[in-house]
Amino acid sequence: MRVISPILLAFVALSLLPSIESKRPGKGRGLKSGRQKLTRDRSRMKALRRQSRSGLSGVMIPNCSEMTQSGEVYLDCQDQSLTSIPSSSTWSRVPNHLLLARNQIKALRSGSFLGYERLSSLDLQQNQISQVEEDAFQGLTHLTTLLLQHNQLRTLSEEALIPMPNLHYLRLYDNPWKCLCPMESLIRTLQVPSNRNLGNHAKCAEPVSLKDRKLKQIDPDLLCEEFGPNVNITQTLEPNPIRGKLDATALCHTYLFPVTWMDCRSRGLTEVPPGIPDNVVRVDLSLNKIHHLKPRDFQGAKSLRILNLSSNDMQRIDTGSLSGLLHLQELDLSSNRLHFVQYGVLEDLYFLSKLKLGGNPWMCDYNIHYMVYWLRLHPGVKHSGLLCQSPLEYIGERVEDYVRSYNRDCPKDRQLSRPDQNQRDAEIWDSPMELQGEIEEEELEPSHLRAPQKYQIFRLA
Repeated sequence: MRVISPILLAFVALSLLPSIESKRPGKGRGLKSGRQKLTRDRSRMKALRRQSRSGLSGVMIPNCSEMTQSGEVYLDCQDQSLTSIPSSSTWSRVPNHLLLARNQIKALRSGSFLGYERLSSLDLQQNQISQVEEDAFQGLTHLTTLLLQHNQLRTLSEEALIPMPNLHYLRLYDNPWKCLCPMESLIRTLQVPSNRNLGNHAKCAEPVSLKDRKLKQIDPDLLCEEFGPNVNITQTLEPNPIRGKLDATALCHTYLFPVTWMDCRSRGLTEVPPGIPDNVVRVDLSLNKIHHLKPRDFQGAKSLRILNLSSNDMQRIDTGSLSGLLHLQELDLSSNRLHFVQYGVLEDLYFLSKLKLGGNPWMCDYNIHYMVYWLRLHPGVKHSGLLCQSPLEYIGERVEDYVRSYNRDCPKDRQLSRPDQNQRDAEIWDSPMELQGEIEEEELEPSHLRAPQKYQIFRLA
């Protein structure tokens, strides 16, 4: 058996030492590069997850709610402090209605709504939108309703509307429109007779000569001729006076979800604004100063089902003020200054089911009887707050109990204090004045009525 020399063994051990050293944990280029690659992959995955959650903006999407109503998917992202349009891949279902009101969106970039091809309504009101690029609405071929009111738009080209051939309702009011040559094509589009629901109530803010003029009433031929790019029109032209009163669509916020409704709260209104659209289901007019409801105040609001008139310091409701509200189901008259409701005010409210009356100084006298009799004839109406506040002896008593006691006590007490109606009528009819009136009336009768007529026979050939 051959013996290996110690020198040879030492040489082999020294030759193997570098390879063993390179395979120790944490050493060598191969392991180092592998760790760097793994770190890069993890960072990339985190970025992808952030992008999938935040869409194109790079900002985490708040908790928007997805709901289904009548087979339509509603995506409610209102009041979420969004600064851009969230990516369509964020949601589990493709929405039919996208609600983005009351956010902080300042611009609509090209392709902002890619992936939202099924949208039929888009609510962008009450943002800070000042710029809309031409291809911002690309792909929205099924959109019928677009709400852009209450923003900061000064100009908008007709090309921005081209991707929406089925657009029927466009709201543009309460924007500081600059009615100069770049607006000429849009104004011509709005004035086409078939576009009667596009851009209603939108008004110019500039130039001074066209201030408060409606876009639909401006002659577009003058925009590019009269005002050139180098003309300083603000120094030479005087503003036109405001014509007519603002209507409900200009004074209130209109929303589409969950139903079409108008928010007119805390607007300082002293009367019901005219022009409530016939498709509005709910109107909130609370916290204003409407002291008096007048006849035909709600004329045209045929679809109205919920009406809130609370906290208006209201003192009077005329007969006919609620006429035409045949489908009204809920009426809130609480926290006003009503003493009674006049006869006939509630006669058109065939389907009313809820009536709030609390917080009013109801006076328990004969004038309050109509309200109680109407409620008896409509037992399906749930009412609250109908309590006597005056006179002193009835404070806190239910008005129904007061009327019941009034009817119970009336034959005993009140009949003696009132003159007998039959006796009073007999005295009046037997007076010389009344007899003279009868004689005068008889003398004034036509001659053919003063004496009975004789029959005459006519022979027909």
